[in-house]
Amino acid sequence: MNLALFDFDGTITTQDTYTKFIMASTPTLRLLFGYILLSPVILLYKFNVLSASKVRPLITWVSFKNRKQTDISHVATDFVNNYLPTVIRNNMLQKIQWHQKNGDEVYVVSASLSPYLNLWCSEQGVKVLCSELELVNGKYSGKYVNGDCSGYRKVSSIHNEINLSVFHKIFAYGDTDEDLAMLSIADVKYFKGKQLPNKC
Repeated sequence: MNLALFDFDGTITTQDTYTKFIMASTPTLRLLFGYILLSPVILLYKFNVLSASKVRPLITWVSFKNRKQTDISHVATDFVNNYLPTVIRNNMLQKIQWHQKNGDEVYVVSASLSPYLNLWCSEQGVKVLCSELELVNGKYSGKYVNGDCSGYRKVSSIHNEINLSVFHKIFAYGDTDEDLAMLSIADVKYFKGKQLPNKC
Protein backbone atom coordinates (compact mmCIF):
# COMPACT_ATOMS: atom_id res chain seq x y z
CA MET A 1 0.00 0.00 0.00
CA ASN A 2 1.14 3.53 -0.80
CA LEU A 3 0.52 6.81 1.02
CA ALA A 4 -0.69 9.96 -0.78
CA LEU A 5 -0.35 13.36 0.92
CA PHE A 6 -2.21 16.32 -0.58
CA ASP A 7 -2.00 20.00 0.28
CA PHE A 8 -5.43 21.66 -0.07
CA ASP A 9 -5.37 25.38 -0.94
CA GLY A 10 -3.88 25.93 -4.38
CA THR A 11 -3.24 22.22 -4.89
CA ILE A 12 -6.68 20.62 -4.71
CA THR A 13 -8.36 24.01 -5.12
CA THR A 14 -7.80 26.83 -7.60
CA GLN A 15 -7.57 29.45 -4.87
CA ASP A 16 -7.13 30.18 -1.18
CA THR A 17 -10.13 28.90 0.80
CA TYR A 18 -8.84 29.95 4.23
CA THR A 19 -9.44 33.65 3.57
CA LYS A 20 -12.75 32.95 1.88
CA PHE A 21 -13.97 31.02 4.93
CA ILE A 22 -12.83 33.78 7.28
CA MET A 23 -14.88 36.26 5.26
CA ALA A 24 -17.90 33.94 5.10
CA SER A 25 -17.95 33.02 8.79
CA THR A 26 -17.01 36.28 10.53
CA PRO A 27 -19.61 38.98 11.30
CA THR A 28 -19.01 42.33 9.61
CA LEU A 29 -18.26 44.26 12.81
CA ARG A 30 -15.75 41.65 13.91
CA LEU A 31 -14.12 41.77 10.49
CA LEU A 32 -13.82 45.54 10.76
CA PHE A 33 -12.38 45.30 14.26
CA GLY A 34 -9.95 42.64 13.13
CA TYR A 35 -8.80 44.66 10.16
CA ILE A 36 -8.09 47.67 12.38
CA LEU A 37 -6.37 45.57 15.03
CA LEU A 38 -4.26 43.52 12.62
CA SER A 39 -3.57 46.11 9.91
CA PRO A 40 0.13 46.49 10.95
CA VAL A 41 0.54 42.70 10.84
CA ILE A 42 -1.19 42.43 7.45
CA LEU A 43 1.03 45.20 6.11
CA LEU A 44 4.16 43.37 7.27
CA TYR A 45 2.87 40.22 5.56
CA LYS A 46 2.30 42.06 2.29
CA PHE A 47 5.89 43.32 2.44
CA ASN A 48 7.12 39.76 3.10
CA VAL A 49 8.37 40.61 6.59
CA LEU A 50 5.99 38.14 8.24
CA SER A 51 5.10 34.72 6.85
CA ALA A 52 1.55 33.49 6.31
CA SER A 53 2.11 30.89 9.02
CA LYS A 54 2.64 33.73 11.54
CA VAL A 55 -0.30 35.82 10.36
CA ARG A 56 -2.97 33.11 10.02
CA PRO A 57 -3.16 32.26 13.77
CA LEU A 58 -3.74 35.94 14.59
CA ILE A 59 -6.51 36.27 12.02
CA THR A 60 -8.03 33.00 13.24
CA TRP A 61 -8.00 34.22 16.85
CA VAL A 62 -9.82 37.43 15.96
CA SER A 63 -12.36 35.60 13.81
CA PHE A 64 -13.25 32.67 16.08
CA LYS A 65 -12.56 33.57 19.71
CA ASN A 66 -15.68 32.80 21.79
CA ARG A 67 -17.71 31.79 18.71
CA LYS A 68 -20.16 28.90 19.17
CA GLN A 69 -19.26 25.69 17.39
CA THR A 70 -22.85 25.27 16.23
CA ASP A 71 -22.86 28.68 14.52
CA ILE A 72 -19.62 27.95 12.67
CA SER A 73 -20.80 24.46 11.73
CA HIS A 74 -23.76 25.89 9.82
CA VAL A 75 -21.46 28.18 7.85
CA ALA A 76 -18.99 25.35 7.24
CA THR A 77 -21.70 23.07 5.84
CA ASP A 78 -22.88 25.75 3.44
CA PHE A 79 -19.25 26.48 2.49
CA VAL A 80 -18.57 22.83 1.69
CA ASN A 81 -21.80 22.29 -0.20
CA ASN A 82 -21.96 25.49 -2.22
CA TYR A 83 -18.55 27.16 -2.45
CA LEU A 84 -15.90 24.45 -2.47
CA PRO A 85 -17.33 22.64 -5.54
CA THR A 86 -16.71 25.83 -7.55
CA VAL A 87 -12.96 25.86 -6.78
CA ILE A 88 -12.01 22.18 -6.65
CA ARG A 89 -9.65 21.11 -9.45
CA ASN A 90 -11.26 18.19 -11.26
CA ASN A 91 -7.90 16.70 -12.20
CA MET A 92 -6.80 16.65 -8.55
CA LEU A 93 -10.08 15.11 -7.44
CA GLN A 94 -9.49 12.44 -10.07
CA LYS A 95 -5.95 11.96 -8.73
CA ILE A 96 -7.34 11.41 -5.22
CA GLN A 97 -9.83 8.89 -6.60
CA TRP A 98 -7.04 7.17 -8.56
CA HIS A 99 -5.09 6.66 -5.33
CA GLN A 100 -8.20 5.36 -3.59
CA LYS A 101 -8.89 2.87 -6.37
CA ASN A 102 -5.30 1.66 -6.03
CA GLY A 103 -5.92 0.98 -2.34
CA ASP A 104 -3.65 3.81 -1.18
CA GLU A 105 -4.07 5.68 2.10
CA VAL A 106 -4.96 9.32 1.30
CA TYR A 107 -4.47 12.31 3.59
CA VAL A 108 -5.09 16.00 3.08
CA VAL A 109 -2.41 17.90 5.02
CA SER A 110 -3.24 21.59 5.14
CA ALA A 111 -3.10 24.89 7.02
CA SER A 112 -6.78 25.27 6.16
CA LEU A 113 -9.26 25.18 9.03
CA SER A 114 -10.88 22.13 10.59
CA PRO A 115 -14.56 23.23 10.59
CA TYR A 116 -14.87 22.95 6.82
CA LEU A 117 -11.92 20.78 5.88
CA ASN A 118 -13.01 17.95 8.17
CA LEU A 119 -16.40 17.95 6.46
CA TRP A 120 -15.00 17.99 2.93
CA CYS A 121 -12.48 15.23 3.62
CA SER A 122 -15.13 13.08 5.26
CA GLU A 123 -17.30 13.42 2.15
CA GLN A 124 -14.37 12.37 -0.06
CA GLY A 125 -13.44 9.43 2.15
CA VAL A 126 -9.95 10.75 2.91
CA LYS A 127 -8.20 11.49 6.20
CA VAL A 128 -7.09 14.95 7.23
CA LEU A 129 -4.37 16.73 9.18
CA CYS A 130 -5.03 20.47 9.36
CA SER A 131 -5.10 23.57 11.54
CA GLU A 132 -7.56 22.31 14.15
CA LEU A 133 -9.50 24.93 16.08
CA GLU A 134 -9.56 24.42 19.85
CA LEU A 135 -12.98 23.90 21.43
CA VAL A 136 -13.77 24.79 25.04
CA ASN A 137 -17.29 24.08 26.32
CA GLY A 138 -18.85 24.31 22.89
CA LYS A 139 -17.04 27.49 21.88
CA TYR A 140 -13.88 28.09 19.91
CA SER A 141 -11.03 29.62 21.89
CA GLY A 142 -9.49 31.17 18.78
CA LYS A 143 -6.38 29.04 19.24
CA TYR A 144 -5.11 26.03 17.30
CA VAL A 145 -4.78 22.67 19.01
CA ASN A 146 -1.39 21.91 17.43
CA GLY A 147 -0.44 25.16 15.73
CA ASP A 148 -0.63 26.26 12.11
CA CYS A 149 -0.30 23.12 9.97
CA SER A 150 2.24 24.40 7.46
CA GLY A 151 5.93 23.98 6.67
CA TYR A 152 7.73 21.64 9.03
CA ARG A 153 4.59 21.35 11.18
CA LYS A 154 3.07 19.38 8.34
CA VAL A 155 5.89 16.86 8.63
CA SER A 156 5.56 16.75 12.45
CA SER A 157 1.83 16.10 12.15
CA ILE A 158 2.44 13.37 9.59
CA HIS A 159 5.01 11.61 11.79
CA ASN A 160 2.76 11.90 14.86
CA GLU A 161 -0.25 10.44 13.05
CA ILE A 162 1.13 8.01 10.48
CA ASN A 163 3.58 5.10 10.63
CA LEU A 164 5.42 5.79 7.38
CA SER A 165 7.37 2.54 7.53
CA VAL A 166 4.31 0.47 6.57
CA PHE A 167 3.99 2.11 3.15
CA HIS A 168 5.75 0.94 0.03
CA LYS A 169 5.89 4.42 -1.51
CA ILE A 170 4.91 7.95 -0.46
CA PHE A 171 3.36 10.43 -2.89
CA ALA A 172 3.07 14.15 -2.05
CA TYR A 173 1.35 17.04 -3.83
CA GLY A 174 1.89 20.74 -3.07
CA ASP A 175 2.09 24.19 -4.60
CA THR A 176 3.94 26.60 -2.27
CA ASP A 177 7.09 26.80 -0.15
CA GLU A 178 4.95 25.77 2.84
CA ASP A 179 4.66 22.33 1.21
CA LEU A 180 8.34 21.71 0.50
CA ALA A 181 9.04 20.03 3.84
CA MET A 182 6.21 17.58 3.18
CA LEU A 183 7.45 16.94 -0.34
CA SER A 184 10.92 16.22 1.02
CA ILE A 185 9.73 13.05 2.76
CA ALA A 186 8.02 11.68 -0.38
CA ASP A 187 9.32 9.21 -2.95
CA VAL A 188 7.16 10.74 -5.68
CA LYS A 189 6.52 14.46 -5.40
CA TYR A 190 4.46 16.93 -7.42
CA PHE A 191 4.84 20.70 -7.17
CA LYS A 192 2.30 22.91 -8.97
CA GLY A 193 1.20 19.89 -10.97
CA LYS A 194 4.65 18.89 -12.20
CA GLN A 195 6.61 15.90 -10.96
CA LEU A 196 9.93 16.77 -9.34
CA PRO A 197 13.12 14.71 -9.45
CA ASN A 198 13.41 12.37 -6.48
CA LYS A 199 16.38 14.25 -5.01
CA CYS A 200 14.54 17.60 -4.75
